[in-house]
Amino acid sequence: MSSNTVSLNDAEHSAQLPLVEGTLGPACIDIAELYKDTGHFTYDPGFAATAACKSAITYIDGDKGVLLYRGYPIEQLAEKSSFLEVAYLLLEGELPGAAQFGAFEDQVTHHTMMHEAVKNFLHGFHYDAHPMAMLCASIASLSAFYHDTNDNGDPAQRKLAAIRLIAKMPTLAAAAYRYSIGWPIRYPRNNLEYVTRFLHMLFEVPSEPLNLNPVAAKALDLLFILHADHEQNASTSTVRMVGSTGANPYASVAAGIAALWGPAHGGANEAVLKMLAEIGDAKNVDKAVARAKDKDSGFRLMGFGHRVYKNFDPRAKIIREMTHKVLGELGVSDPLLDVALKLEEAALKDDYFISHKLYPNVDFYSGIIYKALKIPTSMFTVMFAIARTAGWIAHWIEQHETRDARIGRPRQVYTGAVQRDYVGMEKR
Repeated sequence: MSSNTVSLNDAEHSAQLPLVEGTLGPACIDIAELYKDTGHFTYDPGFAATAACKSAITYIDGDKGVLLYRGYPIEQLAEKSSFLEVAYLLLEGELPGAAQFGAFEDQVTHHTMMHEAVKNFLHGFHYDAHPMAMLCASIASLSAFYHDTNDNGDPAQRKLAAIRLIAKMPTLAAAAYRYSIGWPIRYPRNNLEYVTRFLHMLFEVPSEPLNLNPVAAKALDLLFILHADHEQNASTSTVRMVGSTGANPYASVAAGIAALWGPAHGGANEAVLKMLAEIGDAKNVDKAVARAKDKDSGFRLMGFGHRVYKNFDPRAKIIREMTHKVLGELGVSDPLLDVALKLEEAALKDDYFISHKLYPNVDFYSGIIYKALKIPTSMFTVMFAIARTAGWIAHWIEQHETRDARIGRPRQVYTGAVQRDYVGMEKR
C-alpha cells in the first residue's frame, strides 16, 4: 500500500484516504472508511471507476490497447500458445512445463463426460429453447451431481471443480445445441484434443465421419484464447459477486453465463450478425454507414468500438488476420460475409470512424468466423461462455484465496418516498 493519501473535505468533515497501488495501472483511492469518517458513500453508476477487488489474473490498458494474461501479452499467447495451456496459466499463474501440461490435459480429458441424467434434464426444455438457456441451467445442475465435493474451503475440491467446468462446458454446450435441432447427443471422443473434440460433438452425425478442415479448429482455439478472460467485466464480476456469498462454483459460473447472455456483453457478436442481416447486401453498406453517422437515425453499427479500449482492440488485430485466412481457406460463399467485409473496409477508411476510434472489435470478427464455420447464430454466446469459463473459475478460485475478501454489497442513492404512515383502504 502506498503512503500517499488523498484529502476529501466538505463543510463538516475531512478525511485522509490512502491510495492502493498495484503493479500496473492507476492507483485507487481506498474508500473503505469513508462512510465512518464522513457519513457519505460514493456514487459510481456501472462501477466504471470503482475497483471492487485485487486481482493478479488479467491487466488491461484501454488507452494503449494492452491485454495481459498473468503478465503475458495476448499477442504472444495467441501466436504461440493453445487455449488449454492458457486455461492452465489463468488457473495456476504460470505457464506449465511439459509434464505439468500433460497432467492437466489428461485431467480435463477424463472429465469430459456428463451424467446420463443430464440428457433427461435437457428433454425438459422446449425443442426450440435457446442454447444459452439450456447451458445456464445445465451448469447450475452440476452442483446437484457434485454436492459432496463442494467444500469451497478445500483447495483440492476447488481445483477439481475447475477441471470439471473446463472439461464439461463443451460437452454440455454441444448437447444443448444438438437437442435444440433434434440431433442425437454425441459423446466426447477423448482421443481428440480439446477444440477438435468439441467440434466433433457439435457437428458429427452417426451415419458418417466428420471431415474437419484444420483451419476450423485453429480459428476456434484462437477465439477461445482471446475470450478466455477480460478483467472485471460484467459476467466475471457477477461470478465474483455470487461467489462472495459462499455459493458453489457451478452456481457462480451459471450466474456468469446468465450475465454473459446480454446483448451488451457476450451477445454482441450475435447482434453483429443481426445487423449484417438488416443491411442485407454489400451494395447497401454505404447507406448503412451514412445512417450510423446520423445520430437521429436510431441505427447503430454493432461490433465497432469498445467501452474499455479507446484505440484498437488488441484482440481484433489478432483475429482480423485469422478471419481472412478462414474465409480464404474454406472458400465460403455467403452474402452476409460479403456485407461484413465491405463494412470492415468502409469503417477502416472512413474519417468519421477513424476520428471517433470506432474500429472493428473482437465481436465483429468472431461473428464472421462463427458464421464461416457454420456455427448457428444462437450458439455464438455459447462459444464465448466455453472460453470465458477458464477466466471465471480462475477468478472464483482467486477470490476464495484472498484473505480479506468480503461479500459483495453495493450501496445506493435512494430516490423513493420519504417515510409515511399506512392509511386504511377505506380512506384511500
